[in-house]
Amino acid sequence: MNPLEFETKEVDDNFISFDKMYPKAYNKKTTNPYTKTRVILLNGTEYESVWFLHQFARHCENDEIKRAISIVRNQEQQQQKRIACLKPINESILETTIAYEQLAIDLTAMLAQNDPDENNKKALNFALLEDFDHLYRFSNLMMLDVKGADPETLVGSFTEITPGRPTIAHHRYPMDNVKKAMVAKKSDLFTKLVANIITAAEQQTMNYYMNISQWYKNDLGRRLFGEIAMVEEEHVTQYESLKDPTCSWLQQWVLHEYTEAYLYYSASQEEKDENIKRIWEEHFEMECAHLKLACKLLEKHEKTKPAEVIGSGEFPRLLTLGTNKQYVRDVLERTIMLTGNRQDYIDVLRLKPNADFFFYQDSVIKDAENIASHEVIKATINKFGKDYRFEESANPIKELSKRKFDNITIARSK
Repeated sequence: MNPLEFETKEVDDNFISFDKMYPKAYNKKTTNPYTKTRVILLNGTEYESVWFLHQFARHCENDEIKRAISIVRNQEQQQQKRIACLKPINESILETTIAYEQLAIDLTAMLAQNDPDENNKKALNFALLEDFDHLYRFSNLMMLDVKGADPETLVGSFTEITPGRPTIAHHRYPMDNVKKAMVAKKSDLFTKLVANIITAAEQQTMNYYMNISQWYKNDLGRRLFGEIAMVEEEHVTQYESLKDPTCSWLQQWVLHEYTEAYLYYSASQEEKDENIKRIWEEHFEMECAHLKLACKLLEKHEKTKPAEVIGSGEFPRLLTLGTNKQYVRDVLERTIMLTGNRQDYIDVLRLKPNADFFFYQDSVIKDAENIASHEVIKATINKFGKDYRFEESANPIKELSKRKFDNITIARSK
């Protein structure tokens, strides 16, 4: 599929009426987990588009471009509102949160397995283990706070729920989250898509946790959302740093629209819910129109051919979401002990005693026994006699295999 060759309506013919902007929500009990994760991913992609276009407009002196931005951004806002309301009213904060973390795990694993760029792949595998642990912590919070909770059913048994790199070890000195940027002109098109997709997805998670913490019903939950929201800040810092900062605003806009078209087309090919599939198809057509407009402006104002940004326009391998249990286990076995080390990663045991990692840990963690991500596991063990897990076999890391003990030293201390 080549979105540049797809026949579309004029951009002005793509505004969405308010009645159409409020769709029929999915059924939280019968809808496939990966339909829910696609909803979150496309919602986050639209958030990213809206905020990128606002920043572009604030840095743009050309009125023709700013007017074009205002039209496209309005339609992106309409798309975002439509997607956001696919979530049903009766889906709780924690049910939505479980879907967020399942998306983070399986999207990251899929991208890592297919990206030819080693710098991207290392970043993806590193954060994968952290989102994996977040799913475990939030699932245990659900067991504490929700009668009849069943996180395994929520993830459809597609994603294991067991400790990853413990959340307490995720808190790093900010500079250690900034990674080496790609050179767009020398990078594979899929590599550029990966950086755009994962940045949008993690930014959506960060924004959700930033805002939802205050609405949770008890102190432990509020503190857990706050702690993990700080890790999502680290992830967004890492992923956005992978992008080529030398690309012009118009070049970035073309890649943003191309990314949206790619994601909607990928989603439409996988979607089994016919109502939601129609939305993906309609939004894909809208994004093709947006992409053509951005390409036209790029050629007019920068004398740059779209091929310099997106090649022929033909989509690379489409994005699919599915189970990645063995891949996650393999990454856990190989990289559990890693932490950030400026543009690279390092085994915690190789850090010097005065390393920034230990300085930051000491700055934000005054009492490890009373940090929320640890407390939630202790509380679950006290209530049920052991933590909550969904495992097909024992955790591959011996130190994380005990069900009555939460290890808070691995990957964070010598």
